Order: sequence, then C-alpha cells, then structure tokens
Amino acid sequence: MMDFAHWLPIVWAVILIAAITIYVILDGFDLGIGMLFALERDRGRRDVMVNTIAPVWDGNETWMVLGGAVLYGVFPGAYATLLPAFYLPIVLMLLALIFRGVSFEFRVMTRGTAREALWDTGFMAGSGIAAFCQGAILGGVVQGVSVTDGAFSGGPLDWLTPFSVFCGISVTCGYALLGATWLVWRTTGTLEASCRRWARRLAAGLFVGIVAVSLWTPLLHAPYLRRWTDWPNIAFVAPVPVLVVVLGLLLAASLRKGHTRVPFLCALGWFFLCLSGLGITVWPYAVPPSLTLWNVSSPPSSQFFQLIGTAILLPIILTYTIYSYRVFRGKVTEADGYH
Repeated sequence: MMDFAHWLPIVWAVILIAAITIYVILDGFDLGIGMLFALERDRGRRDVMVNTIAPVWDGNETWMVLGGAVLYGVFPGAYATLLPAFYLPIVLMLLALIFRGVSFEFRVMTRGTAREALWDTGFMAGSGIAAFCQGAILGGVVQGVSVTDGAFSGGPLDWLTPFSVFCGISVTCGYALLGATWLVWRTTGTLEASCRRWARRLAAGLFVGIVAVSLWTPLLHAPYLRRWTDWPNIAFVAPVPVLVVVLGLLLAASLRKGHTRVPFLCALGWFFLCLSGLGITVWPYAVPPSLTLWNVSSPPSSQFFQLIGTAILLPIILTYTIYSYRVFRGKVTEADGYH
C-alpha cells in the first residue's frame, strides 16, 4: 500500500505535465497567430490566418481545464499555495483569454466596418497578454514561492521579478514562433513567405531566451544547480541542451530550404525540451523550493478515484482532438472560409 501511495503522485504529475505540454502546443500556436496580426496588415490574409485555427481553437482550452482540475483535485496543497501567489497574473490571463475569444468572433460580425479594427486589436492584445502571463507564472513558479507552515506567506507582487518577466517575454516569442511555423505549414503564397521570414527572426530570439533562462535557472537555488552539474546527473541531462542546438540548426535549415511541416515540428520540439528541462530542474517539488509532490497531494483513495475517471475521459479528449485536426488538415487559402 505504501508503494502504491508513493507512486500515485508521480503518475498524476506525469498526467499534469502532459496536459500542460499539450495545452502549450495547441493553444500556443493560436495565441501566436493572434500576436502575428501586428505584423500582417492585409485584411484578407488576416482572415486566412484566423481560418487555419477557427475550427479547433476552442477545443485547445480543454487541456488548460484538465490541468487546473488535476491541480485542484490531486494536489490541493499546491493549488492552495500557488493560487494566492499568482492571483494577479492568473486573473489577467483569464480576462485576456476571454476578451480574445470575444474578439475572435466579433471581428467576423463586424467585417467591413470600422469596428473590425477594434476587435482585431483586441485579438492581438488578448493573445499577447495571455502569452506573457503564462510565461511569467511559469517563471514565478520556478524561481520559488514563499511558504510558511504549508501556506503562501509572500506578497501579491512576489512573482514579478526580472526572471519572471524574462520568462514571460521568452514564452511570448515562442508562441509567436509556433504561430509563424504553423502558418508556414497551413498557408500558401505571400502569407507563407512572410511567415517564413518572421519565423527566422523569432527562432533567433527564442534561442537567445532559451540559453539565457537555461543559464539563469540553476543559479536560483542550489538544488537546481546540483541537478545539472553533479555526477551522474549530468550524463542524463546533457542530451537536453544538445538536442536544443540540433533542433535549432534543423529549424533554420528547413526554413531556408522551403520545407512546410518540419519548421513547426522543430518548434514543438523546442517547447518539449524546454518543459522537460524545467521538469528536471524542479523535480520533485510541486511548489519550489519547499513542498514536494507528496507534501501537497490528496489522500491515495481520492487520487485513485480520480484516476479512474481520467482514464475514461482522457482517451475521449485525445480522440476528438486528433479527429478535429485531421478533418481540418491541409492548406488554407483566401478562397476557403469557416464562418
């Protein structure tokens, strides 16, 4: 029973990380497309950009809901500690996502009128603010939360530091890169060429961000540094930075040679490696640098009960997600439409 109770939080941590990763992958590129509106002024090409995500963007939020439910139900101690620590960026992120969703639909209703520009601006701003807040929250968690007797004991702006701001900017750049490479895959002509050009610049910016965060993070806490420098840990973690460089070279080459799908897959690979690196760094803490997974988890009976429900729902969610992307696959042109 002790072994079972010990492994359950690990299983749930894997599920939570998977949900976050899928959310970042799926919602990342459609937030990126919203931000790329700032670079594309042509109304027709903006419509094409939106039409590449219009059939699927709503479903991407499912993974955020799943992640929040897991945190609340399985790791209530982490939920109760992290939520008050990040009230401001979480509320701001949710408001931005709501306004972005409203703008997404209302820009269609006001097409051809003066108000269309207002909703386009809302779509851009909502996407950018949501992306920055997600990165800042991630940076705030990694840098650590003040905890006393298992409860948050810091201030409302403790999360706002140079490190969290830099993480917010890096994630914003990364989401824009995902958006650009998605459009390289899904569009044609002038828009594809423009996205290929934007992707080169964004890839360079994100690579700088990855290197800076990778060097900065181990200096935040001594256990982080030991995780990456002590033997034999270094033998297991060394492939992560090596693969980041390899994918960067492959991304640059694929953009230069005119590939369509490879740049997006390389950008996804970068995000997967970054999240893997952060997971390696903070393990086994749920609330760095003091509360582990086992400190904040719910009773084993509760975890097992929720695991049964998740085992039923997760394949259903994965199936309809994969099916929807398969149905709406292929290139999108100005002749195509969703609304």
